[in-house]
Amino acid sequence: MVVEKLKVVSATYELYIAGEDGKEELMEKATEETPLVWCQGEGMMLPAFEAQMEGKEEGALFDFVLKAADAYGEYIPEGLMDLPKKMFFNGDGEFDEERVYVGAVVPMNTVDGQVVKAQVCEITDEQVTIDLNHPYAGEDLHFQGKIIAVRDVTEGELKAIRNPRHGCGGCGGGCSKKKGEGCEGCGESGCGGCE
Repeated sequence: MVVEKLKVVSATYELYIAGEDGKEELMEKATEETPLVWCQGEGMMLPAFEAQMEGKEEGALFDFVLKAADAYGEYIPEGLMDLPKKMFFNGDGEFDEERVYVGAVVPMNTVDGQVVKAQVCEITDEQVTIDLNHPYAGEDLHFQGKIIAVRDVTEGELKAIRNPRHGCGGCGGGCSKKKGEGCEGCGESGCGGCE
């Protein structure tokens, strides 16, 4: 089988970005025991990544670079923001040290109600500095790996991918609900993980 729309693909990969010394640094890795799994054409991966995978056969090796503009975009300095520390207080009126620490990724609400992820960069007595840029913003991404399996998506998997609010995690995800308790259509092998 080849990688095309509505195929579930499993792949190993190593992701490299250029370090400060110009040499590539390994940032992420997926192995045969814990592969990257996605359904082609369903928006689970970067569009440019899926374009590179399109038409490749099971067993094919890949090695390509996505320029920053085709990956997570350029780094936007305006994405770095200083916020009052009181915005991060818990229900007891205390700063939430368990959830908010340097390096933590915290959910933030935009003015139009969307939830975005921000990384905590610095904490002072008065403020918390967050970065709304993706950690790989401004970086060219070098992927190397192998496609280890390609198969048809099942109806249950497709339902979980297109409607994740019904309680399951989609392919590779998990769900604590039992079948028949709002976890309809899941439980396929490798998808959803309903108990």
